[in-house]
Amino acid sequence: MLLNVYICETTIKYLAMKLKFILVFFITAGIMFSCGDDKKADGTDANKVTKNEAFSFNVEQFADIKILRYQIPGWENLSLKEQKLVYYLTQAGLSGRDIMWDQNYRHNLKIRNALENVYANYGGDKTSNDWKAFETYLKRVWFSNGIHHHYSNDKLKPEFSSDYLKGLLTDTNTKLEGEAFDVIFNDKDAKKVNLTKDVDNVLLSAVNFYGPNVTTADVESFYKAKTSPNPEQPLSFGLNSQLVKENGVLKERVYKSGGLYGSAIDEIIKWLELAQGVAENKAQGDAIGILINYYKTGDLQTWDDYNVAWTAATDGNIDYINSFIEVYNDPAGYRGSYETIVQIKDFDMSQKMAVLSENAQWFEDNSPLMDEHKKDTVVGVTYKVVTVAGEAGDASPSTPIGVNLPNANWIRKEVGSKSVSLGNIINAYNNAGSTGRLKEFVHDDEEYELEKKYGQLGDKLHTALHEVIGHASGQLNPGVGETKETLKKYASTLEEGRADLVGLYYLYNPKLQELGLVDDWKAVGKAAYDGYIRNGLMTQLIRLKLGDDVEEAHMVNRQWVSAWAFEKGKADNVIEKVTRDGKTYFNINDYEKLHELFGQLLRETQRIKSEGDYEAVEALVEGYGVKVDQAIHAEVLERNKQFTSAPYSGFVNPVLVAETDDNGEITAIKVTQPDTFDGQMLNYSKIYGFLPEEN
Repeated sequence: MLLNVYICETTIKYLAMKLKFILVFFITAGIMFSCGDDKKADGTDANKVTKNEAFSFNVEQFADIKILRYQIPGWENLSLKEQKLVYYLTQAGLSGRDIMWDQNYRHNLKIRNALENVYANYGGDKTSNDWKAFETYLKRVWFSNGIHHHYSNDKLKPEFSSDYLKGLLTDTNTKLEGEAFDVIFNDKDAKKVNLTKDVDNVLLSAVNFYGPNVTTADVESFYKAKTSPNPEQPLSFGLNSQLVKENGVLKERVYKSGGLYGSAIDEIIKWLELAQGVAENKAQGDAIGILINYYKTGDLQTWDDYNVAWTAATDGNIDYINSFIEVYNDPAGYRGSYETIVQIKDFDMSQKMAVLSENAQWFEDNSPLMDEHKKDTVVGVTYKVVTVAGEAGDASPSTPIGVNLPNANWIRKEVGSKSVSLGNIINAYNNAGSTGRLKEFVHDDEEYELEKKYGQLGDKLHTALHEVIGHASGQLNPGVGETKETLKKYASTLEEGRADLVGLYYLYNPKLQELGLVDDWKAVGKAAYDGYIRNGLMTQLIRLKLGDDVEEAHMVNRQWVSAWAFEKGKADNVIEKVTRDGKTYFNINDYEKLHELFGQLLRETQRIKSEGDYEAVEALVEGYGVKVDQAIHAEVLERNKQFTSAPYSGFVNPVLVAETDDNGEITAIKVTQPDTFDGQMLNYSKIYGFLPEEN
């Protein structure tokens, strides 16, 4: 769950006075939601950008991907010490970049190094279709941190032959052979994460969290035998290790200094130690120190100690996410992907949006959950709008726009959580241009005008409610295990859908207007409901190939929420399926009834989580979230052909350049922008390639 937050003393009266400003922000802020449903200081291939009006957000487009840039507004307002902290944290993040590549697939680093050597040294014909196909393939590999698609998990298919690649390798004196070469073209390791029902999901997933002969049953039995010293504070077993089988015996290879990925982790530690030396306050410095100790030892109790300290460290202008965190890439839900985001607080918008975290208890008390599933006291929910200064690992090039952490349920209940909205990332999406798809898929002019006027505001509020209220709400029944144990492969999509439903339930509620966040709660709610159903049942399908199931956790949850509401509302014609001129539309006839349905489903999803009801979550997800109406899918793809904008977007990172005096002391840090995607990727491999090809 992706987020980080700040509580301030802003009153509702003050917010009401500032309503006009808030609305201007929301209307320009927009949204592309990812939560948990997703990267620097080399100074090369970069141009300084000084004026926002001259800033180009678009870099290039290839295949199904659009590459954008983002700015770091307010950088010049930071002190040199604060800039150093940001610089050291971004360097720490990038130092672990190759960990994500190796986690994604065991041959990724070997393949990437070979392809990059060809790209940099080939002197032959670069105008041929084969070479252009090679370039596109390499860029797709860069974007996905490996040879599997970043969203669908399918292996990327090159549009050039194996003979052509062999020729390129020969011409550039590059070595790539055996399984690492063959897998580019064959059908092996076809899915990075395979969540198909009734198969061995661990065995059939290519992700490198497990040895090639480890099964789902192995994983379940291995961790069932582990017990936490304090059962009320269960450790995150498996989070920072690879599980392998040696001579028939299961063992963990722990990510730590001196262990798996140790050479990269030592670089991370080096930069974190420098960051600790310029920490803004003792609490922040202490938290960084515990993180350093965690990287040195790999101890999971230290990880919990760090999360407690990090969650409580809410003062200061700078914050960060760093380590092995989100478990979406693990078919068994144990292992965390390497991820970092470095953040600068947006003071003005954090203050104005603090109203949500200040009223977290009201939202919990008034939710449709069963009483026994509500928290008596919602603690430590902090919310910030932040400016991203750098990302790496699982957060780049494809980035989330909101984050809520930590993920441990007991820490969230006893200590609290941090939530962040990545303001400058959202701004970059909004300024990168419109695709015109909206007009094609809305049911009528009324829906179109509602979306134009209130859609971005509704999306922004949905993300905030999802992160701040949704992930912080509810509690497990006494004695019920963690969701990765009870709900298994469905845990991630159930949690994201549950948080979505919290947001949907409260989007159509006069409380938002009472808090000064909207001027017409019904209009905002209608626009949000229209957009969610339209996306969940139709427009998100442009991301899938015809015939594919929905598999990515966030896409799955948007479909099962929408499809369940559509089916359950059929008797009252709540959502009407309309066919006009050979085209399908979904029109909401009764928003009040849909609000009730969202409340019913929220109550049920919380019950499933609280009770650990595996049979119920399996029926919900498999029954509504995975299979696609093939006729509608084919129609959506045909209707979408007229639009040239790629369905996925990601980012190059700004480049922080440290200037030093004769003694090597940093005197200034400048923000520059990369000219090209390939330039940044090649520089990253050259400067931050701290891992061997095989680990």
